[in-house]
Amino acid sequence: MFKTNRFLKILFPKYIWELPNTEKKIYLTFDDGPIPEITEWVLELLKKEEIKATFFCIGDNVRKYPEIVQKIISNNHSIGNHTYSHLKGWRTPTKTYISNAEACEIKLNSLFKIQNSKLFRPPYGKITPRQSYQLRKLGYKIIMWDVLSYDFDNSLNPDDCLQNTFKNISNGSIIVFHDSIKARRNLQFVLPKLIQQLKEKGFIFDKIN
Repeated sequence: MFKTNRFLKILFPKYIWELPNTEKKIYLTFDDGPIPEITEWVLELLKKEEIKATFFCIGDNVRKYPEIVQKIISNNHSIGNHTYSHLKGWRTPTKTYISNAEACEIKLNSLFKIQNSKLFRPPYGKITPRQSYQLRKLGYKIIMWDVLSYDFDNSLNPDDCLQNTFKNISNGSIIVFHDSIKARRNLQFVLPKLIQQLKEKGFIFDKIN
């Protein structure tokens, strides 16, 4: 399902699923990076198109590739927390999960002095109510999505990925892509074309703060 079920939004109202506005703004987000070449390719495309976006980074990848994170910051994109080890919340004790998320924040702050990286996206979208409560107590906003591109699904034809993503986007949509090896084929086909189609429809792009 590319479009998030309305029932989920009602069931979990404290998560941020979309950001309604009157300006036709939409929000591109990228999970699982930074990854050499792929994240850098995304950054070059966004720079060319004069678009700001939000990157939900895995802490261990931040440790491995700090120079790419610096490029994200230098290009004035937003950075969010995607845990240190890409944990699946439903299978992880709350204490372990929170410690792992805090480890990602510590790594970001120690390397880049990011004091406002309080955006959090749970890997796989799987997080328990207790984990969510604890993170929100620590000041995090839980950022989910309105549209999932399924760029990671290599059984999906790239053109179908493009069309299904495009037709589900509306004013205020938060759209998920992945700057990962697994998503590379669909991402590099879909993202440039999607940006052009959305611009032609009068949409503008912004980062999440």
